[in-house]
Amino acid sequence: MFPGTLGAGVVGRARDKNIWTMDVINIRDFAINNYGSVDDEQFGGGAGMVMRPDCLGAALDSVKKRGKIIYFSPRGATLNQKMVREFTAEPDATYTLLCGRYEGIDERILQEYDIMELSIGDYILSGGEIAAQVFVDSCVRVLDNVVGGGVESTANESFEIGGLEWPLYTRPSVWRGHKVPEVLLSGHHGNIERWRKQQSDEITKQRRPDLIKENKK
Repeated sequence: MFPGTLGAGVVGRARDKNIWTMDVINIRDFAINNYGSVDDEQFGGGAGMVMRPDCLGAALDSVKKRGKIIYFSPRGATLNQKMVREFTAEPDATYTLLCGRYEGIDERILQEYDIMELSIGDYILSGGEIAAQVFVDSCVRVLDNVVGGGVESTANESFEIGGLEWPLYTRPSVWRGHKVPEVLLSGHHGNIERWRKQQSDEITKQRRPDLIKENKK
């Protein structure tokens, strides 16, 4: 599953340039038997298997430089752009991303290693691998020398500007009868900035009014 999407695009090229690095640990390498089992039935009964603490603990102990350990779980705080900036604020930060499967992981692992639980949204995935790729992609793309156009390219995006991004247009100026707004063709930077701010405010108010409330706090 790795690098998966992380091996493509700007994030993949950044990895090729050693702007960021990734080591993958296969939890099944620490299985309890020859079948590669890393899960077992729940104590107390119930549907779904649980990943064993002895297997997970051995896998985590094998990592020499763990840094902050993050486990992707619906119980965690929801990842947002502010958190992404905080995760990437420290130079050469290291994170160990724990990807669960089945029903989840033994609670004692979270206690033993002081693990941070993190969610990418209110829905359930088959495992934490996709969530881990979302986390890495969102963090890597804000690092220096990753996205073309520099800091401005990432600073003028949704959630970075205090709301949702304005409508975007490119050539041709007329497509199937739809015209690009005249203000964007005027060359008047002041008017363009005012138009973009107005559009951003209107879209945010209509679609994500919660962001407006957060910005006022």
